[in-house]
Amino acid sequence: MDGMSQRTRLTPEQRREQLLDLGVRLFATHSLDELSIDVVAREAGISRGLLYHYFGDKVAFREAVVRRAAADLVAQTAPPATGDAAERLLASMTAYVDFVDANYEGYVSMVRGAASDPVLRKIYDEAFGALGGRIFDAGADFVTDSPAARLLVRGWQAMSEELVLSWKTDPAGLSREELLSILAGSLLTLLEMLEQG
Repeated sequence: MDGMSQRTRLTPEQRREQLLDLGVRLFATHSLDELSIDVVAREAGISRGLLYHYFGDKVAFREAVVRRAAADLVAQTAPPATGDAAERLLASMTAYVDFVDANYEGYVSMVRGAASDPVLRKIYDEAFGALGGRIFDAGADFVTDSPAARLLVRGWQAMSEELVLSWKTDPAGLSREELLSILAGSLLTLLEMLEQG
């Protein structure tokens, strides 16, 4: 028996969090369009009305799920506090590739949805900004914070995202280790070129 079907008394906040956790797990393997109230209610063993009670409507539920998934992405890709810049960046990029691999359908759905939905765009931009900003916030010893460096990091992030998503559907002969080496090495090389520039 799973935790959702057991008869335990949960507080409203615990039940809401439980439903949100389930939504995030389903979002990993379902697109946003496939993440319906019916699917979640069936998986949770509850009525549709209970989901509406906790989230208001399907749009609010989907937004809450995407917010949680984006927060999970940022948390799971946090670089270690120790090690040199290259090691920390490689660890963070490894976690990013792992996250995309484990949550591919949902991640692609979030990226595509951000192109047309202003709410998803805001969530996506916040996560994207947090991922790029940590390169500067961590007191990185390999980059001087400047508008040019921030532009370069943002461009590298976009390239990295596209490369990982494309690699996931067709590795084109690149091993996972080669992909990670390219991702981490390319940022360090670009920033070094900027510093020399």
